[in-house]
Amino acid sequence: QVQLVESGGGLVQPGNSLRLSCEAPTSGFTLDHYTIGWFRQAPGKERGGVSCISARTDSKYYTESVKGRFTVSRDNTKKRVYLQMNNLKPEDTGVYYCAAGVPDPLYYDDYLCVEGRQRDFASWGQGTQVTVSS
Repeated sequence: QVQLVESGGGLVQPGNSLRLSCEAPTSGFTLDHYTIGWFRQAPGKERGGVSCISARTDSKYYTESVKGRFTVSRDNTKKRVYLQMNNLKPEDTGVYYCAAGVPDPLYYDDYLCVEGRQRDFASWGQGTQVTVSS
């Protein structure tokens, strides 16, 4: 399993931006062969999916509430996946996790992003807190 570390969280006012980073710090590991999901857990709520970038196609997926505001991207040279979050709202508050999954060759390319469950992502970071408040 690949070790993941998130960074970039913080306290911001509504309307501002943050960029989260998900990194594989262990030498020799890269993220280009992994499907990376971003999840968040708001206070008192279950953890849910926010965005996903597919390993094979680099297709990008977003939950409805963040479409048009969040952008997921991959930088293979830096072994990182980013989540650019613009026009943040108080309801975006929560702990954000990145998770890595290896695509199953028995399924179509974007299966993990489209139908994958959280348990299908084998590696998880420790999370980074995002608080949006005035």
